[in-house]
Amino acid sequence: MLALFSPIFAVLYWLTIPEGTWLPVVVAQAGVTAVFGLGVLAYHRTGIWVDHSGITERGFFGRVDSFPAASVGSILMLDLYLGDALDTNAHLFVVGVDGRRLVRMRGQYYSHAAMDTVLEQLGAPVVRVTEPMTLRELNRARPELLYWFERRLVDRTA
Repeated sequence: MLALFSPIFAVLYWLTIPEGTWLPVVVAQAGVTAVFGLGVLAYHRTGIWVDHSGITERGFFGRVDSFPAASVGSILMLDLYLGDALDTNAHLFVVGVDGRRLVRMRGQYYSHAAMDTVLEQLGAPVVRVTEPMTLRELNRARPELLYWFERRLVDRTA
């Protein structure tokens, strides 16, 4: 944030202070800083709590979803390629008995140890996909596991 907006606001102040029109720049900087601060706070408040009775997730926008262990049908573990690179990230999907995604843990945000904790605590059957997949392959095989915007993105590029 600082590396991106410091030069921009420095130039804006340099251009507006001599003319006395710097007040809108201060307001804009305060707004950008507030939005960034709220984003950081929301990111740090996200989390997943799990025990033998179920799993609870608080998302980025503060929504809390709780699922009892009885509603968990299986846990899917797979590796997804990162874009067009050869690098992969682990993904854990807690899938309900009806086949819909209950909770998704991405390797970018959660460690393998955190994913192992979910596996151990829930005790649901685990399905491990041994070969890494692309987002497109996952969309073809199990589109219900992806967020709506990921399905649309894959559909548009096809």
